[in-house]
Amino acid sequence: MTTLDTRSTTGLSHRSEDQVSQNAYDVALLVIRLALGFLLVGHGTQKLFGWFGGGGLEGTGQFFTMVGYPSGKTFALVAGLTETLGGLGLVLGLLTPLAGAAVLGTMLNAMSVNSGGGFFMMDKDGGMELDILVAATAAGLALSGPGRIAADRFLPVLRAHRLVYGVAAVILAAVTAGVVLLVRN
Repeated sequence: MTTLDTRSTTGLSHRSEDQVSQNAYDVALLVIRLALGFLLVGHGTQKLFGWFGGGGLEGTGQFFTMVGYPSGKTFALVAGLTETLGGLGLVLGLLTPLAGAAVLGTMLNAMSVNSGGGFFMMDKDGGMELDILVAATAAGLALSGPGRIAADRFLPVLRAHRLVYGVAAVILAAVTAGVVLLVRN
């Protein structure tokens, strides 16, 4: 009888630890999603509306033209929408693999634009270290899923995140970014 009681207690204790670990994991993913998502929403609205000191579509479009994108204003719109909607998706944990892919694809293009400035942001002409960090975090979220504190939990297909969704999203981001970079002069 004592052995049975010990196993039962051990089993409950182990399940409690697993539950605490899962809760910590979910909260950590929420913090990462909120931080990255809100920063991207701000960055996207700089491009779209000129908020927070941004250039709006006109100024951002001129910049995109200057760095070799044809139809700079159109690419500014695409980048602004991708950052804003991808950021909102991450904040809400909604369609997380696609939201992560949107951010990843945008950051792959940003890396290309910023690669001439060196690696570190503090280099003379800036750099791409922040782009790499954002891209890696977005890819990680696409692969891991949003955790249980997310709108995806209410979507039948995404309720149980599968690695294959994340892998497909990361591949989609890489292919899309590659096509955009081929179009860039």
